[in-house]
Amino acid sequence: MAEEHHNHHHLPPEPPSPAMSSGEKHGHHPTKHVSPPGSATYAYSPRRSHVASLVTVLLLLIGLTFLVLWLLYRPHDPAFAVAAAAVYSLNFTAPPYLAAAFQFTVVARNPNRRVSILYDSLTAYVAYRGQAVTVPLPLPPLRQAAKTTVAMSPVIGAGGRVPVSVEVVDGLAADEAYGVVPVSVVVSGRLRWKAGAVTTGRHRVYVRCDVWVGLKRGVSGQVPLLGSTGCKVDV
Repeated sequence: MAEEHHNHHHLPPEPPSPAMSSGEKHGHHPTKHVSPPGSATYAYSPRRSHVASLVTVLLLLIGLTFLVLWLLYRPHDPAFAVAAAAVYSLNFTAPPYLAAAFQFTVVARNPNRRVSILYDSLTAYVAYRGQAVTVPLPLPPLRQAAKTTVAMSPVIGAGGRVPVSVEVVDGLAADEAYGVVPVSVVVSGRLRWKAGAVTTGRHRVYVRCDVWVGLKRGVSGQVPLLGSTGCKVDV
């Protein structure tokens, strides 16, 4: 029997798929990283960075502007002093009442260069040993320009009587006999500072001027001031 020759056609092996990795060829599947649901991916944004820088610079400029304005316009408290004094009456009645009339020239100085001062609801009275010996006197509103000095000379206590303690009666009698009477001129009310078109809110102001006057019983009119005439100012 003639040997039959079978022609076996050997085809070359197919090349691996380009999308198949080495792990796939060995039966391994690649790990895919999938973002979990609800997670957000943040990317750098040059525009957002520029806006943040612009806001920071703007805030710094605003703060610097306020600092410069505060240094230029920061208000200083006014200064007060007593320049002259007069006593027109100092009479006691029973029960102990005192009818007194004083006149003090009070000088107010505004030390601010760019800020004016507005005084509202001012009242003045005279005290002796911490007790009022005159009725409070309302004073008119006052507007004081920057770097100016004004003088007020109200007559305090005219036409009014106030009840006083026995200690006040005895103390005034003894001081009159000695010729030196310590009294306090008190001015209180509200003030505002004004710089250009800006006006602050009202602030309480309390001024106390402790003075010594040379006074003898029966003397009426101008009396000498003895010692310091400066005033304490609380704002």
